[in-house]
Amino acid sequence: MLKNATSTPVIISTDPGIDDAVAIAIATSDLSLDVKLICPISGNVSLSKTTLNTQKLLTFFDKSIPVVPGSRKPLLRAAKDASGVHGKTGMDGYPFPEVNLPVDNSMTASAAMHSVVNDSTQPVTLIGIGPLTDIALFIHEYPDDLANIEEVVLMGGSLGRGNFGVLSEFNFATDPEAAKIVFTSGLKIRVAPMEVGRQAKIMPNISEKIKSLGKVGDMFYKLFSKYRGGSFNKGLNMYDALAVALVLRPDLFEEVETHIEIETTGRYTAGASLIDLKGYLDLPNNATVAVNVDAEGFEKWFVEEIAKTI
Repeated sequence: MLKNATSTPVIISTDPGIDDAVAIAIATSDLSLDVKLICPISGNVSLSKTTLNTQKLLTFFDKSIPVVPGSRKPLLRAAKDASGVHGKTGMDGYPFPEVNLPVDNSMTASAAMHSVVNDSTQPVTLIGIGPLTDIALFIHEYPDDLANIEEVVLMGGSLGRGNFGVLSEFNFATDPEAAKIVFTSGLKIRVAPMEVGRQAKIMPNISEKIKSLGKVGDMFYKLFSKYRGGSFNKGLNMYDALAVALVLRPDLFEEVETHIEIETTGRYTAGASLIDLKGYLDLPNNATVAVNVDAEGFEKWFVEEIAKTI
């Protein structure tokens, strides 16, 4: 499918991961987005596995999109993973075909981002659905490029309690220093936090609808059956697809402008995202945060978008 002249140029930083797989499928199949580059990063599983998973998905969907692997670990901290949620490979459950898409190891992810942004005649949107290490490195290394960034759209952070630490969500808490760099960059940032992902559940009847969508539906159904982000029987949390939905269907969300402060020094709270909805910090707004999503509207949109990938 050919992208139209008004398609939004997009770079995706991702750590697939089953919910990342859904986000990548939607972003690369919707004609209003033009995915220029995908940069796998260590996160849900190791870099070698997230890179291979990206190759598997693009091979499966027959998409020729440049893939440049990113960071193997956070800026300052030891690598973590979420294989307990996504399985040993990150995308357990489906026998993907042998990959036929190469990766480019001749440059860093941040340099690849620079090349895309520098050459783009339209402002580029960065979609971050993993740890923010590579986006932070890009911001640090190429400050002159920031004028050609439309916005940074993220899945991460939490409005309250966490899923990584007591008050921290996995994507931000894996590399708090990187998250800090992103939120102090001055860029336009929009965020779908963890709790909104829990509102946007894919219920069993929706999984059954997706199952009927040919080999694509079969693939996702089998991945969903292995995913531990929620319950296959009580509803799955499609966290990372929310970031793509924020770009494509912002009308589905209630958004609030506020300040987000990333804790980096707390002994027990490093990686916590202080989403200051009540203005306690008395600091200027630096992000727009989704606080609610139309769950029924999201479900309908989700199935429609998956159907486009066939």
